[in-house]
Formats: sequence, C-alpha cells, structure tokens
Amino acid sequence: MEPTTCRTLAAPVRTRTEERRSVFECWLRRVEDEAGARAVVEEARTEHWGAGHHCSAFVLGPDGATVRSNDDGEPAGSAGMPMLEVLTHAGLTDVVAVVTRWFGGTLLGTGGLARAYGGAVRAAVEEASTLTRVRVREVDVQVGHDVAGRVEHDLRARGVGIGDVRYGAGVTLRLQVPVTEAGDLPALVSELTGGRAEPLPGTGSEGWRDVADDVQGPASGG
Repeated sequence: MEPTTCRTLAAPVRTRTEERRSVFECWLRRVEDEAGARAVVEEARTEHWGAGHHCSAFVLGPDGATVRSNDDGEPAGSAGMPMLEVLTHAGLTDVVAVVTRWFGGTLLGTGGLARAYGGAVRAAVEEASTLTRVRVREVDVQVGHDVAGRVEHDLRARGVGIGDVRYGAGVTLRLQVPVTEAGDLPALVSELTGGRAEPLPGTGSEGWRDVADDVQGPASGG
C-alpha cells in the first residue's frame, strides 16, 4: 500500500565535526529527485574544490524506496553506506547528505571512517527541523462571495488545506484534504455551507502537501 505520510527537512542544515584532525562538513538538503541530489553534490564539490572527498547519500520517494550512496574514493563501504543508514534510521526522505572531508594527516581506518562519516550526518540530523508531508486529494468547491471568508476559515480550522482561491461569479476554493479523510469531505462542506455547496464534479486529483513543522531534532527515527 502506498504511504500517505512521510517526513522530510524543513530547512537546509550545515554542520562540521572533527575526527583526529580530519574535518568533516555535512550538508543536509531537501531535494525532489536524483538530479536535484546530484546537483547538491556538485555544488559542494565546487565550493570546497580543495577537499579530498565529497561522499554522499540520498533517499527519495514517499516510501523511501530510492536510495543511493557514494564513497567518492574512500574505502568501499566506509562513507556512503554509513551516511545512508543514518538517513534511513531517522525516517527522512527526499533528502541528500553530502559530507566533505579535509584530511588531517592521520589515517582513520575503515571503521574510523564509517564512524566519522556516519557521525557527521548524525550531527546534522540532530540539528535539523523536519516537516510532515501528507498525501491529499484536491477538490474544488464553489461558494458565494458573502460566505467565502467564513467557509475558508472554518475549513482551515478543521485541518483542510486551501491550495488556491479563484474569484468569479462565485468563489472557488481548491481544498486539500488527506486522502484518508476524503470520504468525509462532502458532508463537511455541506455542514459548513448549510447545504449550499458540494465538491465540484471532475475534481479530485491527488498530490502531497507540507502540513506541519516538527520539533527540532528528528533523529530518534524508525
């Protein structure tokens, strides 16, 4: 079954950690697709052109099904995979982590690198604020100008998002209701308009909506 909620970043994060004089800078960004994730890697590579490694990991899709990691020259499995494990454990999706390393003169070994790269991403995740995304059904409802403001207010108070408002002979509200509650929408619209409005036929497409900011620090993850 396709998921109806997921979590992602509310804002970009940049942190620095140090391990035996090697410095690790982590960029944590929200992205829409693989092209966006790879663009963040290239941005880090361009900004920090003198660094030795730019390792990366990303998770995409509502179900987190698309995952990639890259060790960028570090020993196989010592960087990208530990980074990816932190992201998946945190329960985040549509997110990319890039960790840039400046070598401090001391070899860390495979285990030390895994701890350092994973720790760099963990530090960024612990500072991150996240938001919840909900799969919604978009439905148009037309109401009179005289009640539009009140109806919009009442709908928002019931947790229904308003994606768009169009003015003409009447006022058309594009409602965004969680798909799990879409069956209750006609009755709710009827209640709030005194039976004078109902969802317009031919509408009902589905998409995703950012609905709530979580408290800082989502790293307790699943």
